[in-house]
This record gives sequence, C-alpha cells and structure tokens, in this order.
Amino acid sequence: MKASLNWLKEYVDISQSPEELAQILTMVGLEVEGLEPHGAGLDEIVVGRILAVWPHPGADRLSLCRVDVGGRELQIVCGAPNAAEGVFAPVALPGVRLPGGMKIKAGKIRGELSEGVLLAEDELGLTEDHTGIMELDPCEPGSRLIDVVPIVDHVLDVSITPNRPDCACIIGIAREIAAALGTTVRKPVLRAGGEGPGIESLAQVEVEDATGCPRYVAGMIRGVAVRKSPFWMRYRLLLCGMRAINNIVDVTNYVLLEMGQPLHAFDYHRLGGRRIVVRRSLEGERFATLDGESRTLSSETLMICDGNGPVAIAGIMGGLNSEIVSETEDVLIESACFDPVTIRRGSKFLGLSTEASYRFERGTDIEGTPDALWRALGLMKELGGGEVASGSLDVYPRPYQAPEIVLRVERTNRFLGSALSSESMARYLRNLEMRVETMDGDRLRVLPPAFRVDISREVDLMEEVARADGYDRIPVTVPHVRPSAERDAPEMPLGAEVRRVMIGLGFSEVITYSFVAPTSADLLGASADSPLRTFVPLLNPLTTEQSVLRTSLIPGLLGAVQTNVFQQERGLRLFEWGKVFTAREGEPLPLERLRLAAVMTGPLHEKTWYGEETPVDFYDIKGVLEAFLRGFGLGDCRFDRPDDAFPGFDPRVCAVVTCGEDRFGVIGKVDKRAMVALDIEREEVYGFDLDAEALARHADRRRLFRPLAKFPAVYRDISMIFDSDVESARVLDIIRASAGKWVESVRIFDLYEGEKMPPGKKALAVRVCYRSDKKTLDGAAVNALHEKVIAAIGQGTGGRLKEG
Repeated sequence: MKASLNWLKEYVDISQSPEELAQILTMVGLEVEGLEPHGAGLDEIVVGRILAVWPHPGADRLSLCRVDVGGRELQIVCGAPNAAEGVFAPVALPGVRLPGGMKIKAGKIRGELSEGVLLAEDELGLTEDHTGIMELDPCEPGSRLIDVVPIVDHVLDVSITPNRPDCACIIGIAREIAAALGTTVRKPVLRAGGEGPGIESLAQVEVEDATGCPRYVAGMIRGVAVRKSPFWMRYRLLLCGMRAINNIVDVTNYVLLEMGQPLHAFDYHRLGGRRIVVRRSLEGERFATLDGESRTLSSETLMICDGNGPVAIAGIMGGLNSEIVSETEDVLIESACFDPVTIRRGSKFLGLSTEASYRFERGTDIEGTPDALWRALGLMKELGGGEVASGSLDVYPRPYQAPEIVLRVERTNRFLGSALSSESMARYLRNLEMRVETMDGDRLRVLPPAFRVDISREVDLMEEVARADGYDRIPVTVPHVRPSAERDAPEMPLGAEVRRVMIGLGFSEVITYSFVAPTSADLLGASADSPLRTFVPLLNPLTTEQSVLRTSLIPGLLGAVQTNVFQQERGLRLFEWGKVFTAREGEPLPLERLRLAAVMTGPLHEKTWYGEETPVDFYDIKGVLEAFLRGFGLGDCRFDRPDDAFPGFDPRVCAVVTCGEDRFGVIGKVDKRAMVALDIEREEVYGFDLDAEALARHADRRRLFRPLAKFPAVYRDISMIFDSDVESARVLDIIRASAGKWVESVRIFDLYEGEKMPPGKKALAVRVCYRSDKKTLDGAAVNALHEKVIAAIGQGTGGRLKEG
C-alpha cells in the first residue's frame, strides 16, 4: 500500500519526519518497506499569469504569450492549446533545470524570442498529462510553485499483512498513527442524504445470494459532467500507484484508497430495467470486462446484473456494457460488501486480480459501505456538478453484530510480561476505535469495530495491547519451564524422522514444485494407460509447464540432478518427501499419497593417492535403502524381481521392495532414455521410490535395548554355483530358515559371472555369522549346522559347492 504523507496529514497531526514516521509504523506492525520523495527539484519553478496571447507569425501551432512572473513581464512561445489570457501556470525561467535534466535557455523559436517555458504536468514530473500547460488556481505571480501547490511529498510503501485489510487505505494507516501518537483521527465530512428525487423511484436492488453479498448499498447522482479530474486528485492517485481516467472513475478509486471500500460506477441509462440483481453466474456464461477481454464464467462467480444480464463481476471488475463514457450524465454508484471466499474463488478462476478484489478477498468494513457511498457522491458533485438523489438503496438482511470479547487484565499482563492497569488497556483499545466497558477490576468487555475482521478472540486483544504499548517495551524475561514427568520422549513425526535418517545417510533434501507438465510422464516412459498419466489439471496454471499436479516425485528429482550436473556438481545424493496426486473418476477430489524418493549419481569416492574413483552402482543405493529401512525396524524387507516394468527404471536393474505382503516401492537404475531426454546421458542415476503409507504401517520406531554379546561369534563362508536366474534373496531366506536361532547375520560378499563360469551360471559367496546368547558355540556343532545349511541351499535352489 502506497500512502502519501500529505494525504495522511489531512486526517492526523504529524510533526515527525518521514523517517521517524516510518519507524513508528514499523513498530506497530505496519512495516514500511520504502520511503520515496516526490516533487523535489522544483524549488525554482515560479507561478506566472498569462496577460495576453497572440498568434506566432511564423508557426500556425504556436502562440506568443506575455506572462507576468512577479514584478516583470516576459514573452514566452507556447504550443499548448489551453494557453489563454488570465490562466495561471508554472514557469521555468532561463537557467532552471527541469526534472528530466533539460536546462532552460532564452532564445528564439521560429524567429520570436522566448524567455522561458510554460510547463505541463509531465514536464514537471508530476503526472503523465501532456494535453496542455498545468492550470493553477489564482495566486500571486512570481510565487514559488511548491508554496502554492502541495507537490512536495513523501510516499510510504507500507507492507500490509493479510490479516489487516483495514490498513489498506489512508484512513486505516492514519488510525494506526493516531493510536501510536495518542491523538485522534479527523475523518472526511460526509454529505449524506441528497437533495434530488428519492432513489426508490429511479432504481431497484435485489440480492439473490445474501451469502456472497451480505450488504449492497446503491446511490445515484444525475446531471453530472464527465471531465478530467483536478490536479490534486490526479496527483494523489498517481503517487498511490493508480492511473487517472475521468472525474467519476477517479472518485471511486480515490475513495477506495482513502477509506478502503471498493466502489463501482454504472452508467444509469445503460442499465436494462433500471435495476440491479446480485446472483451467481451461469456455468459457461460469457462476459466482456472493462479490460476488453471476453471471459467464460463458472457457476461459482458472483455477478452484478441488470434486467438484461451481467454488467459487472462482483468485487473484481466491471463490464464494457455499463462503463462510464464522456456522454454519461446519470451515474449509479455501488458500495457493497462481498464474501471474501467467493471473491477469492472468482478471482482465481478468472486469473484476474484487481485493487478491488485484493481488498474484498481480505475483508472490508460492512458497516462503512454507506459512508464510502456518500463520500463518493459528495466528491462527484464537487468535481462534476449534478444533483444527488435522496436516500440510498440498502439491502442488509443480517446487520453486523460485534463479537463480545472478555479481556482478563491479569492474564494479559502474565502473557505479555507487563504490569499495565485496566485503565491503560482500556485507553489503548479505545484509541483503536473499540468499545470498551469495565466489568470489574480484572476484566474488560470489548466490542471490536466491523473493520477489524482480524479480532475475534481474547488473544487478539492481547496482541493489540502489546502493539499499542510498544513491542520494544515488553521486558526480556527468562521463561519458566516446568520439568516434565514423562519418562519417554514423544514420538517424532514420521516426516521429521524420515528426514533425519536420510540426512544421516548423507542425502540432501530437495523440495520441487507439485505443479508439473503432462510431459513428465513421457520422461518416465509411462504407457498410455499408466496411473502416472491420471493427472489432476489446474484451473489456473502459472504456465503450461506447470499445468497439472505431479503423479511421481522422480521427474522433479531428475530435474534437480540435471540442474546440478549442468553446474558441474558431482556425487549427488538427493531425496524428497512429498505428496503425489492421482485423479479419481467420478470423484471431485484427487487421491493424495505421501512418497519418499531418492536418487544418487556420480562417484561414490573421488580419486585419491590411495585409490581410484569408484562409480555408484545398484548395490550402493540398495545399501542406502537397507540402512534406511533398518532405521525404522524393517531389516527383514526383501528385494524381489519385478513381474512388470516400472516406468522410469531400467527393467534389467530393478527390484521390488517388499515387506510381508506389502509392496513398499521400487529400487533400481533410472532408465537411460530419461537421461538422454534431459541431456545428461553420461550420468548413471540410481534411485528408489517408496510408499510412505506402507512405511508407516510396518515401521517399528521403538528403540529397544539390546545387550552386548557375551559369547564369541563363529563365522563360516559358503561359495556355491547357481543358475543365473536364482535370486540371491532366495538363498539368504533358506540360510536364515535352516540355521535357526543361532544365525546372527548373513551377508553376500562376492558375486561372479564371467568367462570362468559356464554359460547360464553364477558364483555366489556368503558369510554366515553364528552366535548364541547363552553359551560358547562348539566348533563341531557349528560345522554340523553349517553342513545342514549347505544341503538346504542345494536342495532349495539346485546349487552346488564351488570346487577348490
């Protein structure tokens, strides 16, 4: 919100410097992000009065003017069409440098002497208007322009938080300043009532959707002249970031900035049936807005209609079919309060955000709508003449009831660490225009005004007391911490535990967009009927590359790999914990599932003086996943050969992660085709993709104490030859089953498939650790058990011991 300091001073007495004022606002919670001076460098511009005007003898479009600049008369050549006898205008004398950098010199123009320049507003850097010289009110010729017109100003760029829509206006900011300085706000004088015929005989208002529009107020002015607004209004609009259009539209924007209430002006004679109807739009209905766009509406969009059809999108933008034009004479003014959720939905659906929708989405003052209407009608009559119709049309079926909140003084002091009296708290709250009644010595009954949509609880009032007293005055105290009687720490949320374990395994978390392109499924090579193609489309996508919700985390991770590889990063270890979304036929909402995905690429170890570079392979990512699963008590998970191909993974280097009868996910090498599509085909990427819900079902996150072994372990190795299609997991399962309770661990330490092996065969070496927790194992007993294990392997797989 941009706020003019001169404008603020109309409503509150301010003696502080702009910098001091910015500090005061920041300390009450309205951070001032910028302070911009305006009108500087115009000290030498003076006011001149045109005494006479006659044609330039050598140019049809130029005139010669005799100008009184205070004690002397100058001849100035001017090309402005409004240069006329009696006009007061700013003059730049020879030697003056204009804001654009041009230095004025006396000289001849088409053979006639010009001793200065009569200036337009844009030449002064004030507005964009260059239609003619700037016309001033009569004053003493020779006066400095800055002493006659309040153009020297400062604009404060105030950051308005979403919960404080009441501060998105000049009066709202002035109210905060007044409360901080302990003074009062002077509000604009309203001319309510009108003097013309009653509006009831001229128009009607009907609200069909009272939820979307809890209050609608309409007023009218007749016989008004549409013309250019005076400089002071156009200048203020420009300083606050708005473009001047004409006096009628400018007044609606002026009141919006001043009071925070969006208004809309309709050309009365372009309203069919002389009536206003507030209703929901029809699905697929078309409407042309003021920006010239034809828009398709949804049934959720709230519309303002006349007797023939829509004339405005409620709270967002008006229509071309009822806009104010130069011929307009009679104007119907809308001042309404719309439901924030309804306006936000309409704005998002249409992809259309305006100054009005910004305020309605956050909440406006339902009690202040008539005040804004009468303020606008008064300004329109002042700037365009005409006659204001008597009364207003006010549809207000459920009048505002202020929430009654009890503020406990002792509890507030304890909460803030302060020692304020109930009188001080009551004074602070009254300064913020709240109604306060003392119930007893320790309690206050508070009724917040309608414009404070953010106040509904006692804690909200505590915050207001803290702001008013000053955050910097809250004493620094050591918090009182009660010792906990709990013996066990509360369990960490699953997501936090997953992140802790993955980071401990050397991985870095990435957070990628949930919005992706439909081509993300192409990157994974998903088939036409794959679940990865059941996308949920976005109604209002940021770009075509972010038009659907993701169905997999893998494309986002591969995009992160691509970015890092292009930046010459190596040894990448990345993971993401997040949701994926799948559309469901016949269901309004998608299926949301939590997933954990990780990828690794690059060297496992860099080349050093004691070893060569070791590239990452499948067993590295498998080891990472096994360590991760052990962290959740899932050391007995299996890695099985998949029956079907998994999109995105190389079917030759891929396994299904299984625990019990549940499939957790998939692990393997990322398909080379994805690497080629990303232009990083030289990289070999390995990863896994797990179902978080399955992980949560099976995870045993208890930390159980396991005593250190009292008796020594006995190790035995097995080296056998198997058919190539025998799964290693099958061998390990047989060992565990046949070795019984003495087996402590089983680990594969060698695998060979090469020239020395017969075709279709492989050699597998396994180390088995035997240990008892009750006695030292006898070598003979271990050997007998080991022979039993070897026999079970041979019987279950057809394997035979490797000779030699």
